[in-house]
Amino acid sequence: MAEDFEGRIAVVSGGASGIGQAVARALLREGARVAIFDIDPSGAGDLAPADRVHADALDISDTAAVDRAVDRVEREWGSIDLVVSVAGVLHVGPVVEMTSAEWRRVLDVNATGVFNLLQAAARRMRPRRRGAIVTVSSNAAGIPRHGMAAYAASKAAASMFTKCLGLELADAGIRCNVVSPGSTRTPMQMAMWERGTTELDVIRGSLEGFRTGIPLGRIAEPSQVADAVLYLLSERASHVTMADLYVDGGATLRG
Repeated sequence: MAEDFEGRIAVVSGGASGIGQAVARALLREGARVAIFDIDPSGAGDLAPADRVHADALDISDTAAVDRAVDRVEREWGSIDLVVSVAGVLHVGPVVEMTSAEWRRVLDVNATGVFNLLQAAARRMRPRRRGAIVTVSSNAAGIPRHGMAAYAASKAAASMFTKCLGLELADAGIRCNVVSPGSTRTPMQMAMWERGTTELDVIRGSLEGFRTGIPLGRIAEPSQVADAVLYLLSERASHVTMADLYVDGGATLRG
């Protein structure tokens, strides 16, 4: 797919670790220049030379800061062609024990953060009538999860927002799609295992937690999710928009 990405300018939020870093690596490998927005950009330091990757410390929930960051990329590098929204946070716990601050933080990052980045990019892309956008959501957006109400609600909001934006931008030829991973080998997933859940538990599923296992018998690697993102950004998906591609090994029993 190198011809689809060579010399193109991409923005990846959450690109310094986990799935976001895998997406940034894949885009760089295919010849793109990548601007990374991350609350902690230290993990982006050795991805590529400075003329091909730039990392900004950025809270994606800060609307004005996101707009300034997007503007800086366009001033310094040129027109943004590709946007991937990956940045996210997770809160685990029962609704009755959740604080309003915890609820707001998850929604601020996982939903409002997507709005901030995609709106800033869309305002610049629309007059040029070109570009592709992918939001990395979660399979939790489409199925209830015990103890994950804020996360699931925020991801459902992000998914539907992206599809609605895709409808609004379709007449300009700008495609907006969603990738919904399941359990993936990332720092966020590892943190959940530190609370007592093991990889085998996730693969097998839990009757007590009303959670199916993973039919393929393994969790995803970040690179596998990145492959799905690159497909949707590429010209191979030139007639695909407002789609939601589940990359969860069949865990939600849906496509």
